[in-house]
Amino acid sequence: MSADPLRTADLTVIGQVTTASNITLVCEADGADLRVVYKPIRGERPLWDFPDGTLAGREVASYQVCAALGWEVIPETVLRDGPLGPGMVQRWIETVEDGDGPDLVDLCPAGQVPEGFREVLRALDPAGHPVSLIHAEDPRLHRMAVLDVLINNADRKGGHALDGLDGRVYGVDHGICLHTEPKLRTVLWGWAGEPIADELLTDITVLVKALPGELGERLAELITDAEIEALGARARALLDHPVMPLPSSQRPIPWPAF
Repeated sequence: MSADPLRTADLTVIGQVTTASNITLVCEADGADLRVVYKPIRGERPLWDFPDGTLAGREVASYQVCAALGWEVIPETVLRDGPLGPGMVQRWIETVEDGDGPDLVDLCPAGQVPEGFREVLRALDPAGHPVSLIHAEDPRLHRMAVLDVLINNADRKGGHALDGLDGRVYGVDHGICLHTEPKLRTVLWGWAGEPIADELLTDITVLVKALPGELGERLAELITDAEIEALGARARALLDHPVMPLPSSQRPIPWPAF
């Protein structure tokens, strides 16, 4: 069996995502047709409520949870060495070019919500014009919203939902997830208060059963025991009350939203 270049190939830096709050590099895997995103631990900006040096581990742990659910929402993500030392390495996603219609998450004139979209809130844009924050009424995006509840995503911005060329919708940037305290901040509130589909609940049941075994052992190398217990509690809570939660904090949407 040949080695997986995502895990073993030398990485050559070809660019940097300058809008990211932590060092985020775009690399090519030497000798393979593979582009990746690489976030070295040494480039993480300390956060008071997320211990320094753990963001890369949370990215990988979030992927492990997603994979255990059988949901191809988060691109394959590993923890490995790179040009600037250990860090998170994730497969690069080729996305659909901007079309005539709105993006998966977008802004539109206030109240003028296109067909197939849901309004999240109304606000003023930087120029002072009233706008609506909207997202697509798409089952692929809904599954991402359920995943965010499970992993307690504190930073689901609009730009973190990618429309892949392969027809899938991907979520990226999961460095501030899996905290023990409620921290859900997301732009995907359009399904708040609505039931969760049975097929998603079946997958969540599989996750709950897997946590005490090998999955839990892998997660224990990335996050704390208390965070694993909190993950299990959130999953069981959704099974007991299979409804998307309502916003419960003063800051339910990350800022900036994109």
